[in-house]
Amino acid sequence: MKIAVLGAAQTKFGELWDKSLGDLLAESQLAALADAGIKPIQIDAIFTGNMCAGLFENQLNLGGMASEILNINVESTVVEGACASGGLALRAGIRAIESGQAKIVLVNGVEKMTDISCEGGSGECVASGLMAAASQETEYFHGATFPALNAMLARLYMETYGLTREQLACVSVQNHANGFLNPHAHLRKKITIDHVINAQVIADPLTMLDCSPVSDGAASIVLCSEQIAENFTQNPVFIIGSGQASDTLQLCARDDLLSWKATQLAAKQAYGQAGVGPRNIDLAEIHDGFSIVQILALEDLGFFEKGTAGKAIEAGEISLNSKLSINPSGGLKSKGHPVGATGVGQAVEIVQQLRSNCGERQVNNAQVGLTHNAGGCGTTVVVHIFKKDE
Repeated sequence: MKIAVLGAAQTKFGELWDKSLGDLLAESQLAALADAGIKPIQIDAIFTGNMCAGLFENQLNLGGMASEILNINVESTVVEGACASGGLALRAGIRAIESGQAKIVLVNGVEKMTDISCEGGSGECVASGLMAAASQETEYFHGATFPALNAMLARLYMETYGLTREQLACVSVQNHANGFLNPHAHLRKKITIDHVINAQVIADPLTMLDCSPVSDGAASIVLCSEQIAENFTQNPVFIIGSGQASDTLQLCARDDLLSWKATQLAAKQAYGQAGVGPRNIDLAEIHDGFSIVQILALEDLGFFEKGTAGKAIEAGEISLNSKLSINPSGGLKSKGHPVGATGVGQAVEIVQQLRSNCGERQVNNAQVGLTHNAGGCGTTVVVHIFKKDE
């Protein structure tokens, strides 16, 4: 069964001090319904991706919040899988339609990461909350942070494959170039390789400009079956492949630290379901929480051979409107990373690209797009493939 996207919308991502968690969720939900041309009463189920509202906002039960905003009494469920929460919510919505339990589904992702209420100050609280996606016993307890874990991966990759510091910096430079063109992006500023290398060191070799920002934001998508979509639109975008896989929670338990098995398996499942391969993808939104993660993902998704992605990025092979356009939105690095919203936000970007609605950052002749959403250091990964109606 092909799943159609009727509506897609998102808020601006950034430090949105004047908007609450509920404000963000309401804004994206109502905008997506308006884009779909449907009323709240037509929704059969809601799935909302969120990671840290319980810790950051002392607010659980976001399912109730999502349905209350629309004044409807339908099944409304929260989905959590660390930074992959949004992608998992999207997959839950797809399965609800495929099972016949729902006809029209609203999928949300939302996170409020600034102006938060937990003790210890916002910086300490956010760092602690995000590390809940790692192993508390073997990593966080011993002082590890996600920048530290990803810095170790970056250093190992550099020593194994000869990746240069300049090539690693090219990830952020390229994503900022795209994000500069995106009015919804958190950090709309072009940067250079020197900017990245000479920025404040967070965990060697990663600097502040190798790391995604702490962001607020929400995104929503309305899904239905192909048959129902015919009643609403003549040119829908379809989700033709969906895959999910898991790996160990502890990074040290992996057989190969530089190949994320969950990405490979989720991609294999999505490609197989869609009947396409890496060569058929025109654009992709890849989870680049840290610059090294984008390099690993490009290889694990099958776009480049192991050890070659850095050179490819440096050569401009994934720049906007190259053969493969990666992160036209600006990615997590420039667009922002409100963790629960990220996976749905990636999907919104792909849908808008396939509709040719992206202005200056539009990918020419975009037909097939992919999203890659990861939780933890590749512990939970979701891959979706989208296709423009022929």
